[in-house]
Amino acid sequence: MAHTKAKGSTKNNRDSQSKRLGVKRYGGETVKSGMIIIRQRGSKFYAGEGVGIAGDDSIYATRDGKVVFRERKVRGFDGGLKSKKFVNVTTG
Repeated sequence: MAHTKAKGSTKNNRDSQSKRLGVKRYGGETVKSGMIIIRQRGSKFYAGEGVGIAGDDSIYATRDGKVVFRERKVRGFDGGLKSKKFVNVTTG
């Protein structure tokens, strides 16, 4: 007994829509409160001062200012140091 239909059946040709993730506002750009800075899945970038994290892990500005990216070493749960990228919005 055949388990696939004869002719015309395919298991390919399906793909999901791209989610348009990534950095939306780069370092030095001015942003207003509420603007999305980064769309991400998981924590590739971490929130610093002047930014918040949305439910889908997007990072957005909580105040007007300029976007600044910084890399900092943070101590993990195992006691080791890891380099992590932080996003800040500075006023001035």
